[in-house]
Amino acid sequence: MQAVVLAAGEGQRLRPFTANKPKVMIEVANKPILEYVIEALKSAGIHDIILVVGYKRSRIADYFGSGEKWGVKIKYAVQEQQLGTAHALKQAEKFVESDEFIVVSGDNIFDSKTVEMLKEPWMLAFKKSDEPTKYGVIVMKSGVIEEILEKPKEVVSNLVNIGVYKFGKDIFKEIDGELDLISVINRMIKDGYTFKCVEAQLWMDIVYPWDILKVNNLVMNFTGKMIGGRVENAKIIGNVIVGSGSVIEAGAVIEGPVIIGNNCRIGANSVIRGSTSIGDGCTIGALSYIENSVIGDNVSIGSGACIVDSVIDRGCRIDPKFTAISDVAEIRVGDDINTVKAGAFVGEMCKIGSNVVAEPGAIVGNRVKVLPLKTIRGNIPDDSLIV
Repeated sequence: MQAVVLAAGEGQRLRPFTANKPKVMIEVANKPILEYVIEALKSAGIHDIILVVGYKRSRIADYFGSGEKWGVKIKYAVQEQQLGTAHALKQAEKFVESDEFIVVSGDNIFDSKTVEMLKEPWMLAFKKSDEPTKYGVIVMKSGVIEEILEKPKEVVSNLVNIGVYKFGKDIFKEIDGELDLISVINRMIKDGYTFKCVEAQLWMDIVYPWDILKVNNLVMNFTGKMIGGRVENAKIIGNVIVGSGSVIEAGAVIEGPVIIGNNCRIGANSVIRGSTSIGDGCTIGALSYIENSVIGDNVSIGSGACIVDSVIDRGCRIDPKFTAISDVAEIRVGDDINTVKAGAFVGEMCKIGSNVVAEPGAIVGNRVKVLPLKTIRGNIPDDSLIV
């Protein structure tokens, strides 16, 4: 059995985190989303994987290579222009050898059991959702799909298409010149194909920056303590991973689930609470408090920080007494206005001075410089200077 993974898209609603990497390479619990997809396929017994790549594709190829590290064989098909999901799938045609195969989205979290439930071609997986109008909504009767409505304005069903399919090779002929996979499926249904569906065991996707926190929490499902570094008279509570070469200084409290990468230093009397993941090479200053946050690789955070419900991407340098407190805020992303409880979302390689406060829902672009004693609010473009 083969699987085609659609991983060519950018994910503009996730900016600034997709300005320098594709959506599938956003990290949760210190691994790219796409890595969880590949692991789920392998657990389902699929070792022959075709990745359809496009936007910033070198980031994917450099990380996964031939797939040998994960015990799979990876080939790469290229979608030069991101014209749609059917167009993306068509690029993989020359690599597909089996008469039936799995197709999945590379930017969703799902489990191997969901893949295994697709027993025959022309099946797809669905999940019940409280926000069905954000997705493709499935209209079905007795397990047979009648139609898929893409982001309907009114709620007609709470069953959403999660982008996990089993197709026969006829799908390539049916695509013809179509760009959108849902349009292809709806036409095939009208032409007499029977599409069945099964309910997924586990599924979550990332659409907006705050969804990174939800998925990070979902995948931190490990149990026990795995301490690869040094703990200096600190308190480790619950499910905690500390990478090799890391140091937890005296008086710190780590309350899981928490993942701390390799070669990190957590300062004295700091508190790190679940669900927080901290990447490799990070330094967290003394007397800091971090909760339900994602910190990328090589981030330095000065002493006395308070960071809740926030995402800080790799390479940021943050001086002492930075505050990103979570509260309910209206956040605009493109034409969408969302009311969510959130902290701050900070892109790559930012430099933030001391005593800076980020208001709830602030989105800070990449390489932004913020001078001391400033307040950050709203959406800050890449390469801005806040004075």
